[in-house]
Amino acid sequence: MLGILAGMVKPSSLVKPVSVTRIAGRYLAHQEGLPKLPVPPLQQTCERYLAALTPIVDPEELNHTWQLLEEFQKPGGVGERLQKGLEQRAKKMENWLSDWWLQTAYLDYRMPVVVHSSPGVVLPSMEFSDRQGQMRYAAKLIAGVLDFKSMIDNETLPVEYLGGKSLCMNQYYQVLSSCRIPGTKRDNVVNYALDKRPPTHITVVHNFQFFVLDVYNSDGMPLTVDQIYIQLEKIWNSSLQTNKEPIGILTSNHRNSWGKAYNNIIKDKTNKESVRAIQKSIFTVCLDAPLPCASDDMYRTRAGVQMLHGGGSRWNSGNRWFDKTLQFIIGEDGTCGLIYEHAPAEGPPIVSLIDHVVQYMKSSEMVRTPMVPLRMPQKLRFNITPEIKKDIEEAKQNMNIMVHDLDMKVSVFSHFGKDFPKSQKMSPDAFIQVALQLAYYRFYKRCCPTYESASLRMFRLGRTDTIRSTSIDSAKFVKAMDDPTKHAIRGQAIDRHLLGLKLQAIEDLAALPEIFMDTSYAVALHFNLSTSQVPAKTDCVMCFGPVVPDGYGVCYNPMDAHINFSVSAFNSCQDTNAARLAQALEDALLDMKTLLEQTPKAKL
Repeated sequence: MLGILAGMVKPSSLVKPVSVTRIAGRYLAHQEGLPKLPVPPLQQTCERYLAALTPIVDPEELNHTWQLLEEFQKPGGVGERLQKGLEQRAKKMENWLSDWWLQTAYLDYRMPVVVHSSPGVVLPSMEFSDRQGQMRYAAKLIAGVLDFKSMIDNETLPVEYLGGKSLCMNQYYQVLSSCRIPGTKRDNVVNYALDKRPPTHITVVHNFQFFVLDVYNSDGMPLTVDQIYIQLEKIWNSSLQTNKEPIGILTSNHRNSWGKAYNNIIKDKTNKESVRAIQKSIFTVCLDAPLPCASDDMYRTRAGVQMLHGGGSRWNSGNRWFDKTLQFIIGEDGTCGLIYEHAPAEGPPIVSLIDHVVQYMKSSEMVRTPMVPLRMPQKLRFNITPEIKKDIEEAKQNMNIMVHDLDMKVSVFSHFGKDFPKSQKMSPDAFIQVALQLAYYRFYKRCCPTYESASLRMFRLGRTDTIRSTSIDSAKFVKAMDDPTKHAIRGQAIDRHLLGLKLQAIEDLAALPEIFMDTSYAVALHFNLSTSQVPAKTDCVMCFGPVVPDGYGVCYNPMDAHINFSVSAFNSCQDTNAARLAQALEDALLDMKTLLEQTPKAKL
């Protein structure tokens, strides 16, 4: 297989990735100037769909799908009718996809958000190992997030540009003061930042106990780092008991079960007020108990699982409210990071916020402020009935099953970073995607459907589409890798368009076209490799669970001289192994480097 990579040497089509630049600007005026997401031509999507299927389905199945697509595209046929419906929808709406995508990808999804949906971020290990260090760090972090919030509130958040085109900034306005609300059949997301009186408090959780912490003075100015520290100390001292019911663990349950338990909880007035205070808070800070000591190379992996699920009911899984969009996690042992609920935003805005906060914390010193008496943070009370206690026990059991099932490896590839592919005039992202394909192929001797998220933020309210990294001709792999990237970010990929055609048929109450009931469609959507590049200035890495039972979740942050990787799988699948794929990925990257260094340079 390695020989096929010889075609990778300086292909002229491989453009260097364009870095995101930021220019200050007003939010709303900027949003109105963004183009609307196009509906790609029907024939183009059908042709690209067939090409994407070629390496992953057998010839007989492919031929059957080809016949269905021919029928689907006939003039005056069902495809043309659905395409027209989509084009009409695109004219009427700001974004023909965004509402549908929010519903189908997130709010209709009934698996737990933990592991299956919410990504975590591991920050570099901190040097503290006691409560004072933990609270000093937490105080600075809170002040840093409020500093970022002021740019959102004043609409002075710098507009981001990619390749000279401005990007949609809407997601930044969705992540603070928002929360997912469970339902028994479908969830929704509420953004309290839009209220006439937006929230001025955060929630802090310690030993499974939730507190409301007002972070603004009466004059509207944020509390100083010193003041926040004093308030955190008060919280710590009034939550020393470790025998409290972990009400927060309910948010980790299957969404229908949690929706039912939620309706039961909020029947009680005190409970309803407490839940509402958590939901309305700007964000949540989880002050976690320390974990047993582990070696340095195990820190990242263990921190990764802490961010994703909290380690189980005996550890920190009850020290969360998983429906909250942003939860910063700060362990007494220096384990730091966050978890975010995925419905309102993708990774890049979250990482942008992290980069800002990390920079702020470097420059922010504890300043002694005049002692103004501050109100005692309010402890949130819950009345736990026998029925709620039963629901908590069930959620604990389900959480512990998820914890045992998650197979995780977070590692640092230290041999080179994005500097090497760049020196070869290659896109670092394409280079890593090829290595992933090579690693998977060596492991399984077959190609698999691979998902890499591509941002649609060049368009108003744009979220993501799919780069299908598995190409028909591995000898031209990198060239193929580069083209779909361009299609995807320019709204010309196939996955969301196919989804749109399917949902249009459902909305029209028409019979579902056969192409959506075809085996090939199920195969194409079974992403054994679900991947994402989430670059950051901070030396961090994002992690998420696989999207299929026999798959992997792979996320990476290419730094200049090293690459941070996270690889996840499920222990319940005999055929997957996160550590082995991580090792195969490392070997593939090194073999590709050797191959490039040994291959005579092509003259451009």
